[in-house]
Amino acid sequence: MEEQFIAHISDSGKVQSVAEHSLNTAAAAADFSIAELRQINYLCGLLHDIGKYSDEFQRRIRGENIRVEHSICGALEAAKLEGKGKPLTRLLQLCIAGHHSGIPDCGVKNNTADMPTLCGRLRRKPVDFSGYSSELNVEAIDPEPFTALLKKDCKSIADLVEKFAFFVRYCFSCLTDADSLDTAKFRSEALPEPLRCSFEQCEASLDAKLGGFKAVTELQTARSRLQEQAFARIGTDANIYLMNMPTGSGKTLASMRCALKRVLASNGRLRRIIYVIPYNSIIDQTALTFEGLFSEHTDILRQQSSFVYEEQSDLSEDSKAAFSAACENWDAGIVITTAVQFFESLYGDKRGKLRKVHNMADSVIVFDEAHLMPREYLEPCLRGIGYITKYLNSQALFLTATMPDFRTLLERCAEEGLSITDLIDDTSDFEKFRKCRFSDLGKVSDEALVQKAASYASSLIVVNSRRKAAELYRLCTGEKYHLSTYMTAFDRTRVIENIKAALKRLYDDYPDLSAVPPERRITVVSTSLIEAGVDLDFVAAFRELAGLDSVLQTGGRCNREGLRAPGEVFVFESPDAGRRRAEQELTKGVLTEFEDISCEAAIKAYYDRLFCIDDEKIHSKSVSRSCKSIDMIPFRTYSENFRLIDDRRTVSLAVRRDDYSRKLYDTLCATGRISSRRISKYCCTVYLDEFERLRQQGVVADHGSGVFFLTNEEYYDSELGVKFEGTDYFM
Repeated sequence: MEEQFIAHISDSGKVQSVAEHSLNTAAAAADFSIAELRQINYLCGLLHDIGKYSDEFQRRIRGENIRVEHSICGALEAAKLEGKGKPLTRLLQLCIAGHHSGIPDCGVKNNTADMPTLCGRLRRKPVDFSGYSSELNVEAIDPEPFTALLKKDCKSIADLVEKFAFFVRYCFSCLTDADSLDTAKFRSEALPEPLRCSFEQCEASLDAKLGGFKAVTELQTARSRLQEQAFARIGTDANIYLMNMPTGSGKTLASMRCALKRVLASNGRLRRIIYVIPYNSIIDQTALTFEGLFSEHTDILRQQSSFVYEEQSDLSEDSKAAFSAACENWDAGIVITTAVQFFESLYGDKRGKLRKVHNMADSVIVFDEAHLMPREYLEPCLRGIGYITKYLNSQALFLTATMPDFRTLLERCAEEGLSITDLIDDTSDFEKFRKCRFSDLGKVSDEALVQKAASYASSLIVVNSRRKAAELYRLCTGEKYHLSTYMTAFDRTRVIENIKAALKRLYDDYPDLSAVPPERRITVVSTSLIEAGVDLDFVAAFRELAGLDSVLQTGGRCNREGLRAPGEVFVFESPDAGRRRAEQELTKGVLTEFEDISCEAAIKAYYDRLFCIDDEKIHSKSVSRSCKSIDMIPFRTYSENFRLIDDRRTVSLAVRRDDYSRKLYDTLCATGRISSRRISKYCCTVYLDEFERLRQQGVVADHGSGVFFLTNEEYYDSELGVKFEGTDYFM
């Protein structure tokens, strides 16, 4: 009897043949694919493991301690099958060669065999894998349809490079998710139960919630009219919808209702809603809102660096397994994630990130606070959204209260042919949401600033640096609070809850806010982390000079519900502030030019000028800046440098804040291992030079794990965060 070619052996000794695994993977990859790339993804699946037909691999899987590179074999066979020098061949080679280690840099022709580039690896002498031909029927496919798809609407070599890179990552996603799922199913004999989702029941729950809001006041009536505009216009087919609604107009619930309406109107073509939030720190509030509405009938999948399903005590073990598995590939009806997770997956090179990309297809993708896409990554972000909506049958919704001219930006950054619809056409109700006045204080000393803030029953001071926040906090009197990323997420959450409770007590005890004694007056000093997704309401707000979007976001925390006379928002500069950045200069100009800097004209003027100044920055991070040929794309290098939040100048530092974090630290000391995701909410951020100061004082250690702990608790203050000189730093 002929010996079987084995792909996998389970812990129980069960065997899966290479043929079975290859056929399963090919079928699943094709099933995941858009129609235009289905044959290509099927071929990727057939070829990806043909190196396992070698005698060397079969000896290794049966126990011999030998090294075998099986993934390059399919890449070599693709060139024989399809011919060299074709875009289709290069796509197949990149996906197959990288299906374990990640998509490699293409490299150049003179790369040597010891180099990790695709060109280098293709020079290596392969094992004999010819046995595959007796079990797998592999046929060449016509390369012309892919070439035509690739060239469609491309106006330059740069466009061709960008689109080719996108299709490589997409096909890699189809292949690696199919490969992973078939392997997991074989090893465990069953995959976790799929997450529940009923879009019909979600819409009914949301309609009941929105129907419970009575339009009694002028503001409530305006809110209802704006939302109805969006609900009426969302019926128009488009690639991208622009939803420009003021702070306090109910954007979050309205955007979800729009997404649900698109899904339900598609007759099953749209299968998923992905809600993308700019910051990890503000995802909790949105997730809790949707979970509160939908959890009886729909599972909301959350993916963020600080959330771990294994730690959720209210979930069964089966549910934990199902949610954790869905996080790998976003196989869920409703996904809530961060911009970092979304875009760093879209532009990743490793299977751990790219597996989910094929499930960005057939989706409605909501980008909350869309204006916060980093300017230096604006072109790749918008180009990627353009490809997803144009080729993967998805639709995007940009949601913000300070809308840049995304029509023009998409024309500059994305492929042509995108249809764009404004959901809010009549902006006459925007004036009803002007709940505060903006004034320019100019340069103000710290003492004068704090004194002015203390004259209000409640005030918020937002500054540009953590050190300034600590300095101002020390000067404050009355009931005072501090927020910055020198504090752990654990403590920031605690402090925000304390602020909410304190404000409620204050407003309950002094409804008209008159005669509030100094000791009851509340002052919160924060960095910009408070500007988005934190529902707090102050009588007055003070914002250090920054970009207009930041100033307006701070204004959104002032007289938030419009229950009082117009609130006061003051823009100030510190005497010790350095040279103004471009966005600060532009805000200063808008403050001088416009009586109301929150009006549409002011916002338009600001963004028009900003994007004119930053034109070079907007295009600086595109793939095509790195190469001028599809044969030279540096996939791995580009992915490693693609960081929406550049953390290369910072270090994440864990602090023991409760019994659970102490238990994690004890485990680290005993084993040298720790889960970075589980410890993330106990982490704060310090700059490299600050970390070096702590290291020199002997108060940080990682025990070989790469996760650094603050070992001396005297160097952490629960209200102010990390200290750098022991117990006297904040005295």
